[in-house]
Amino acid sequence: MFRRSLILAAAMFVFASIGLAQGTSTGSTAPAASTEKPKKAPVFRSTKDQVKQAQTMLKSKNMFSGDATGSSSPEWKTAVKAYQEGNGLTKTGSLNRATLEKMGIELTDKQKTIPVNPAHLASSSDEAKPAKSKEKSTASTSAKSEAKSTDGPKRPAPFRAGVDQIKAAQKVLRDGKMLTGGEDGKLDDMTREGLGKYQEANGLKVSKTLNASTLEKMGIALTDKQKEQVAAQAAYDAAKAPKN
Repeated sequence: MFRRSLILAAAMFVFASIGLAQGTSTGSTAPAASTEKPKKAPVFRSTKDQVKQAQTMLKSKNMFSGDATGSSSPEWKTAVKAYQEGNGLTKTGSLNRATLEKMGIELTDKQKTIPVNPAHLASSSDEAKPAKSKEKSTASTSAKSEAKSTDGPKRPAPFRAGVDQIKAAQKVLRDGKMLTGGEDGKLDDMTREGLGKYQEANGLKVSKTLNASTLEKMGIALTDKQKEQVAAQAAYDAAKAPKN
């Protein structure tokens, strides 16, 4: 009986030693869980003062007709896109670092630590394309490449006033005794003559057409599409103007 108890005690001691050794080994080899989170890339943000400076600049170039408030708007984003298109930048509609530097607007110390995003430079994608072999070039392909040139903004579509805008303009002319015809929304000869008189009396270029400047002078609102056309035309004119 004593011998059986001794054997049982010895067996229990062996099993306990093995279990303790396994627990110690498992605890010492378990890897510690990592608590570090990946850092987010810094986001470039323009300041309100920078937006005001940019708005003042584009207003002086007749590319933006709003007020320099430092606030964004659909009209402002359209004006920024037109400027970016005319200056070899990607049309994002936002004042990123590449756009601010192109405008000559000073960056903050924090902004200087954020590099220019290559995707904001429209010309970088063109430079990455391999050049065509000179051996395969011909006069016809050369002409095609010139026709498809993307150097500078494309000529925008001509500005056109809507029927309701023409009717509103005709009412203004009738009230000013510059038109004796009706308000039918048609740009007939009589209406054009009245527009010429109105433009001359208000210091506008006499074109006898209902253009954007005449509509704005009359207090007639432009559509969003027309605002885009005005901004695109201003960018086109600025790009084509001779540089000193």
